[in-house]
Amino acid sequence: MRNDRNDYREREVKEFTEKLISVRRVTKVVKGGKNSRFCAFVAVGNGKGTIGLGMGKSTEIPEAIRKAVEDAKKNLVTIPMVNGTIPHQIVGNYGAGKVVLIPAPSGTGIIAGSGVRTVLELSGIENIRTKSLGTNNSINMAKATVDGIKNLKTVEQVAALRGKTVAEILG
Repeated sequence: MRNDRNDYREREVKEFTEKLISVRRVTKVVKGGKNSRFCAFVAVGNGKGTIGLGMGKSTEIPEAIRKAVEDAKKNLVTIPMVNGTIPHQIVGNYGAGKVVLIPAPSGTGIIAGSGVRTVLELSGIENIRTKSLGTNNSINMAKATVDGIKNLKTVEQVAALRGKTVAEILG
């Protein structure tokens, strides 16, 4: 029985890759003094078009990371991809942060910084250009990237919305 459980854990680990975006120490002032905890923010992806972000808090860093990974696996998003890039340009917003995601031709690579690069690498996107505006907070940038990714539409989805065929939309 014990081996079955370990095999399941190994399979789960191989399915998703996790990367730590940030760890912060947060303090709450209470009657008896100060309570210190750690807040971990993690991105989880399978490299095939699925990405999730999660946050976890605990008194110890490893426990906070474990909670963040569990939270990220609950919030998975699927990305529509065309030839290793996104189907169209889009702007993602979160808080004061904005991320402009621009499709790029093959061979460009990922042109992005901080949390944006982490999210795009784990999602499996190979060619993309980005520009971050408003803030340089890595958590807000990562969440803005996922917001932009959620709003992407494929040609088939746009055709269905407009009641046309794919050939009519592509011209």
